[in-house]
Amino acid sequence: YQMTECLFFFLKVTLYMWIPDIPCVLGLKLFAVFLQKCMCSDNEFPKNYQHILALAFAVKEINENPQILPNFTLGFHIYDSYDNAQKTYQATMLLLSATERLVPNYLCSTGKLDILACKDHSTFIMNDKTPGLSFYQMVPPEDLQHNGIVSLLLHFNWTWIGILIMDNDQGEKFVENMIPLFSKKGICVSFIEQFHKLTDFNGLDGMLKQGAKIYEHVMGSKVNALVFNGESFAMGYLLWLQYIPNIEEVRSKPKGIVWIMTAQMEFSLIPVQRTWDIKIINGALSFTMHSTALPKFRLYAEKQNPFSAKKDGFIKQFWQEVFDCVFPNVVISDVDENICNGKENLVNLPGPFFEMDMTGHSYSIYNAIHAIAHSLHAPSSSRNIERSILDRIGRKFHSDDSWQVILTSKILRKFDSNHEPVIPISVCSESCYPGSSKKLKEGEPFCCYDCIPCPEGRISTENDRNECSRCNDKFYPNKKRDFCIPKSISFLTYEEPLGISLACLANAFSLSTVFVLGVFMKHHNTPIVRANNRDLTYTLLVALLLCFLSALLFIGQPGKFICLLRQTTFGIVFSVAVSSILAKTITVILAFMATKPGSRMRKWVGKKITNSIFVSCSLIQATICTLWLSMNPPFADVDMISVIEEIILQCNEGSVTMFHCVLGYMGFLALISFITAFLARKLPDTFNEAKFITFSMLVFCSVWLTFVPAYLSSKGKYIVAVEIFSILASGAGLLGCIFSPKCYIIVLRPDLNNKEQLMRRKE
Repeated sequence: YQMTECLFFFLKVTLYMWIPDIPCVLGLKLFAVFLQKCMCSDNEFPKNYQHILALAFAVKEINENPQILPNFTLGFHIYDSYDNAQKTYQATMLLLSATERLVPNYLCSTGKLDILACKDHSTFIMNDKTPGLSFYQMVPPEDLQHNGIVSLLLHFNWTWIGILIMDNDQGEKFVENMIPLFSKKGICVSFIEQFHKLTDFNGLDGMLKQGAKIYEHVMGSKVNALVFNGESFAMGYLLWLQYIPNIEEVRSKPKGIVWIMTAQMEFSLIPVQRTWDIKIINGALSFTMHSTALPKFRLYAEKQNPFSAKKDGFIKQFWQEVFDCVFPNVVISDVDENICNGKENLVNLPGPFFEMDMTGHSYSIYNAIHAIAHSLHAPSSSRNIERSILDRIGRKFHSDDSWQVILTSKILRKFDSNHEPVIPISVCSESCYPGSSKKLKEGEPFCCYDCIPCPEGRISTENDRNECSRCNDKFYPNKKRDFCIPKSISFLTYEEPLGISLACLANAFSLSTVFVLGVFMKHHNTPIVRANNRDLTYTLLVALLLCFLSALLFIGQPGKFICLLRQTTFGIVFSVAVSSILAKTITVILAFMATKPGSRMRKWVGKKITNSIFVSCSLIQATICTLWLSMNPPFADVDMISVIEEIILQCNEGSVTMFHCVLGYMGFLALISFITAFLARKLPDTFNEAKFITFSMLVFCSVWLTFVPAYLSSKGKYIVAVEIFSILASGAGLLGCIFSPKCYIIVLRPDLNNKEQLMRRKE
């Protein structure tokens, strides 16, 4: 068959007015042109017959309403162009001509073209902004429909779509308007295909090849949502598409598609498509023009019957097509067909052939007729009425009706094997879930991308983020990097096992030091105590006690005062301890050198030189600490970077250089003490402690050499723990190596703690 298209659907409205006592007649013709696809041949859509009924019903309703155009009667003529230029010209001339006959008591003449109602403004290039023209647009502006399509696609996250259009100006204009809008809203178009209209059978082969190409694009791509723009007759192309695999060789297998159809496309079929499979459009979404339920129209449609209708040149053709029957006057004797008897019921017809409720297209015609009537009524009314259109029951008719988006869940919804609803997916790339971000694929549209995990320290909390973001300073990303977790406050406390252990060690070593000090003080007159400079021994023990106690300053929440005392106290008391050891070692060396005959070192032997060495070495460290506190002292600080999960409360050293000077000077004293003790280790003395000092300084230096890399590689509270451990270990090394042998003799071997043992060794 060949699709035919009716270009014009002409309406001639003739008004008759009787003026009492005046023997004249006033006649007026008004013309309304509807650029509407109508049923104008045997192969056109019977569903469009409702447009004619809507026109007739509107005229009937107005004529029966005494409040609109009283003493006026509306009538209409319908001229069919039959999709033929000659017929169209002839119909136009008849429309513009005067009436062919005179009606008694009436005089009819031709009036000017006052109202022009446009149904398909994509064919008739005009809009309501055209200056100097009274214009009633029967459909709302298409930009409203365009925005509705975009909103629908975004609602279901259909960002990878295809577009099918007819090969005409309307299709090109649709693409021209939609592509920028899609790009602006983040929707990508995979392909744009055109259906070419078949005008004769010579182009059938090319049409089949074009159909195969479209089929491959539609079924072979990731696209599951397609926007189809066209007229009602384009529905036949869509149904025909599913039969392409039976005609042409294709590689793609059929799949479910969500068709999104524009409002111009009514779901209507011609009679020969009665048996066609319509599964291809299952789940389709269609935009429709606004319509209001009119119960009286339904009753009016139910009363239509070809045997009772008068002056209706369309009803018999319509009746034969939709009920697949013929009327007796056209039946040929040797043809066995169904006979139309008038008992057929329009209510039983399927929707693609006829609907009892007024469609959006028919409702636009209905509104246009009322617009004509009310525009004629306004000048004749003495009242200043509101410039809106009202029917007899008070409804308003507006010329700017918005497009309706109707989502029918029964059609759209699909079910999987567990009967759970599944929304179709139409995207180029799967969504990037929280914890990842999009990376565009080179050379492909922006809808096509790869998903990459968020880098360390960043998160994404939503789908399809273009980039990951950082958490607030007080938060950190979880393992999946899809939300932020509050950071915990971290510092070495007495409540945790590590803090408790270090505190117990510090107290234990402090008690040990007190015990040793008590033993020495109790036996301060014994030879072993007197032989090793009691004053320096007591000073060393007190310094070691303070060293152990200073470790407790590093446990607990840092504060301003605590931070000032931590490193300076540690540096000074350890320098005092090492200075005492250095002074003791030098005293031993000088004492043995002075015993040689003729030695000049005797004048250097005594408390004066010992105290000078001790005080001077200690004062240097005290001076360094004083400068540190006066120039750039330590302060309480917060570290949010070192450990990502924690907010570390710590003491900032203020000046790292001064801190290194304190450690460097203490290391210098330890090195000098080690060298002098090593040189004096073989001196002949029973109570010579040089060899014990050598071993103790070896332990001391080893601990602090190990401290440096451990300190630099640790983070958070473990930096503090490393320093506490170094303080306790080095102090314990000094205490154990120097005083353990002496305590052994004093407590366990008092028989060795006498002058005879000392003199025997000297001999």
